[in-house]
Amino acid sequence: MTDQQQKFSDLKFHIANQDQLRRQANGGNSILFSYPPNEEQQYIEKAKELYADSASFIDVSKLLVQFIDEDGWDAFSEYYNDFKNTPHLIFRSDDPTPDLFDLIITEIENACQNDKIPFLIRTGCLFGTGIENVNIMEHKSVMNLPHPLVIFYPSKIEDDNIYFLNFKPASKYRCTLVK
Repeated sequence: MTDQQQKFSDLKFHIANQDQLRRQANGGNSILFSYPPNEEQQYIEKAKELYADSASFIDVSKLLVQFIDEDGWDAFSEYYNDFKNTPHLIFRSDDPTPDLFDLIITEIENACQNDKIPFLIRTGCLFGTGIENVNIMEHKSVMNLPHPLVIFYPSKIEDDNIYFLNFKPASKYRCTLVK
């Protein structure tokens, strides 16, 4: 509990000091909020309690389901099987057709248009999609948001390295890390 309280205290500080955040985050505008993957639900519940009025919680798992449902499971399955070795072409392509990455960015922008702090939750769903935290943090819209983006990040930290889902090395270049 003490660890959780300290993390939320640090988060509050970084949200309130956005100018300092940008300097620490190499010009970025994101906060990577690290916690053990097996404690995700407790951290999300606490955040929803603390930021009920000031944040918009963007659930990546729901956006993933929405993305799949747009064309239906059969069409998605066929498309996925054709491109499973290059998942970024499915979930984060440069073509004009909206993909999962586009849905995420749109929801982040909508949160700020409604004067809410965007909290990206259930980010473990991004594993295997080719969407990395740095892709989101370096997006021009995110870099210029009026509020910082808070990314809830199930991970562990060892020797100043962060590991997404406790095993995949991750970038902390364009963000401030709350650990």
